[in-house]
Amino acid sequence: MFVDEVEIEIDAGDGGNGCCSFRRERYVSKGGPDGGDGGNGGSVYITATPGVDSLTELAHRKCWRADRGGHGEGSMRHGKNGTDIVIRVPPGTIVRDGTHKFVLKDLIHEGDQVLAARGGRGGKGNTRFKSSTHQAPRETTPGGAGEHRRVILELKMIADVGLIGLPNAGKSTLLSRLSHARPRIADYPFTTRHPNLGRVDVDRDYGFLMADIPGLIEGAHLGVGLGHEFLRHVERTRTLVHLVEPEPQDRTDPLQNYLTIRDELREYDVDLTTRTEIVAISKGELPSALEQQQRLAEHLGQPVLLISAVTGAGLRELVYKLAQNLRAE
Repeated sequence: MFVDEVEIEIDAGDGGNGCCSFRRERYVSKGGPDGGDGGNGGSVYITATPGVDSLTELAHRKCWRADRGGHGEGSMRHGKNGTDIVIRVPPGTIVRDGTHKFVLKDLIHEGDQVLAARGGRGGKGNTRFKSSTHQAPRETTPGGAGEHRRVILELKMIADVGLIGLPNAGKSTLLSRLSHARPRIADYPFTTRHPNLGRVDVDRDYGFLMADIPGLIEGAHLGVGLGHEFLRHVERTRTLVHLVEPEPQDRTDPLQNYLTIRDELREYDVDLTTRTEIVAISKGELPSALEQQQRLAEHLGQPVLLISAVTGAGLRELVYKLAQNLRAE
C-alpha cells in the first residue's frame, strides 16, 4: 500500500519534578538541602530518511508519545532525561500543523529534520534555592508539560523526470524497461494505483530518478479519477515525458488526448506547463504510430520521439535526451 498523506498525533514527554530533600547522616549536623532536579521530557523529531519511500508505516500508527523525564531524588540525584522519538519519513515530505495548517518545514533533502514537539523541562530541586540567607529551602518546581501537536504529513515525490499521459499509455512499461522498478503492468486502464520510482543509469557516473505518475484523465484537477491524488507528485519533477498512445482502446484521438493532459496540468498549476517536456509516441511497434508521430510533431511544431518499450526502439535516444536536458538545467 502506498500512502502519501497522513495525519498523526504526537506528544512530547513531560519534565520530571524537582525533589525536596535534606542530607541526613550520622555525625553530620545541618546537612542542608540535597534535592536533585527532574529530567527533561523526550522530544519528537521528524526526519527525512533515505530508503523510506512512503508514509505507510505512519498510517498504521497514529499516536506517537515520547518518554517523560524522571523525577529528582535526594543526594543530588537528577532525574533521567526522557528518550527522544525520531519519526522517519521520505525526502520530499511537507510537515504541517494540523490545527492551524501552517508549514512547519518542507523536508526536501535527506537528513532534513524538524522539531515537531518539544519535551517539557525538568523541575528544580530545593538545592537550587539555597543561599546564605535561606539555608533550608523547601521550594521546588514541577516539571514542564511536553508539547502536544496534531501533524499532517504530505509527501510530494522527488524525481528528476515525471512520466505523464492518459491511463494505459505505457508509462509503467517504460519505467520497467529503463530502470529496476517493477510496477504492476496490465492491458487495462488504471493498472497503476500509486506513483512508482526508479533510477535510470545513463553511464557509470551519471543517472537520474524517474517517476510514473498514474491516473491522469480529463477532470483530474477537480478530483475525477485518481489523478487528483497524484498530481502533487508532478510538482517536484524537473522534466516531463509526455507519452501519447497511437491507438487508444477507447478509439479517442491521440492529439486530443495530449491536449487534455496539458489542460489538466494548466488547471492544477500553471507553472507545470513551463517545465521542459519531451513528447513521445509510445507503443511504436503499432501500425499507426509513425503517422501519429508526424501528425503530433506538425501540430506542436517540435520534434516528437517514437519509442517502443517492447522492441526497445528509441529508448536510448530518449534517455540521452533526458540526460542532456537535466545537465543543461
